[in-house]
Amino acid sequence: MPACYEASRCAEAGMDRIDTVLKAVPEDLVTTDQDVVARYLTDFRKYMTGASRAVLRPRTTEDVRRIVALCAEHGVPLVPQGGNTSYCAAATPGVAGDELVLSLERLNAIREVDAPNLSLTAEAGCVLSVLQETADAAGLMLPLDLGSRQSCQIGGNLSTNAGGVSVLKYGMARDLVLGLEAVLPDGQLLDVLQPLRKNNTGYDVKQLLLGAEGTLGIITAVSLKLVRKSVQTVTAFLAIPEIDALTQILARAQAYTGECITSFEYVSDHSLRMLLAARSELRHPLTAPNPHYVLLEAQTASPVFPLEDAVSQLLEQLMEEGLVTDGTLASGGAQRDALWVLREHIPEAEVANGGSVKHDVSVTTSRLPAFVKEASALVEDHSEGGRLSIYGHVGDGNVHFNVVAPVGAVPATYKAWFEREVSPRIYDLAVAMGGSFGAEYGIGRVKLDLLDRYGNPAKIALMRAIKTAVDPKNILNPGKVVR
Repeated sequence: MPACYEASRCAEAGMDRIDTVLKAVPEDLVTTDQDVVARYLTDFRKYMTGASRAVLRPRTTEDVRRIVALCAEHGVPLVPQGGNTSYCAAATPGVAGDELVLSLERLNAIREVDAPNLSLTAEAGCVLSVLQETADAAGLMLPLDLGSRQSCQIGGNLSTNAGGVSVLKYGMARDLVLGLEAVLPDGQLLDVLQPLRKNNTGYDVKQLLLGAEGTLGIITAVSLKLVRKSVQTVTAFLAIPEIDALTQILARAQAYTGECITSFEYVSDHSLRMLLAARSELRHPLTAPNPHYVLLEAQTASPVFPLEDAVSQLLEQLMEEGLVTDGTLASGGAQRDALWVLREHIPEAEVANGGSVKHDVSVTTSRLPAFVKEASALVEDHSEGGRLSIYGHVGDGNVHFNVVAPVGAVPATYKAWFEREVSPRIYDLAVAMGGSFGAEYGIGRVKLDLLDRYGNPAKIALMRAIKTAVDPKNILNPGKVVR
């Protein structure tokens, strides 16, 4: 029998299975209009565009269970999607059109705010900023914070184990999870949603789903840790003459403030200048340019701790020692917001310049300055004219080492060349320093080759074994995280 005939029969059979599923799902949960469906088919970075017959938009956990059970019965793969802000195409279907997209956007109820317990229980489709506002209204704070807070959804945050700007004090997304509700690949409901801080009853199975990018289960609800709302916030933008001083400055800041530092963000002068050129309404916060900057923020829920005095004394000492040469303290909320705009809109400046080759790497905090210097030298040696855009979370060792095409170059051509010829050298350097090629973006589809190259073989084998055991039919998000 000709191979093309067999392939055609398989494709037709796949379409028949999809038709069977779509007919069994309530009509109000199914969208087949391709003009609408198209909005769910391209990843956030426009790196990949897939195909799908329909988008399924359940309203309840029971809807999700029913859909997953149907897909498992008929062998139809599902691609779960939240706010579609993944940098690694983790929520994008393949090009074959044999997968259905499952959007969690309608599961957006806040089920409980338990202020005495410092917890919040919400459904997976809740937008992060809405949860932050809900916690704030209760006099509390949800410490998970990302630049995409206005569009990313909490289910996606957990599925990718999102990081953000407050990891230094509060940890990654997984560190904020008390309980979880999820639908498993056979349609069973995993209900370990209780917001308990002590629940030592066997394997902590919810951790398997955190960072699994929807390959082991579909998160439908979560119980999150909250913290007491800060009543004092001090934000400073500092000029650092030598990048080697970063870890020393961080250690001193933590000591002076009694571990009140919530963010310690590095911004290179290259990145800042690129942003200011792209956004003419923005202003440089200091009087003169410097090679390196730090955006430091300290917060406390204590009404009596002299936080501003502590930060002022810190800066005075750092300037006396020459570790900091210039700086400004935000005098109010508007100035604080203006400083954070400079940090959070750097990716926008990269897009305005044709986009960048992104390297989301991490090393130990102590080695971060050395990594930045050596990786910068690699770019200078192997890519004349490549423009560096370096920023990141110094406190947790995560640096976004990005490279923009030279002026006059064709961005797409340059980025393809750079990813092939230079990026491996940067990843080799990170791994040689005991670091990781993937700090907070996850694997998705984009980084599978990197996982093959740098991942520990025993870990990869264990991941495959878990995927096979939990999802033997490969129904959930096939082709992501594990091949």
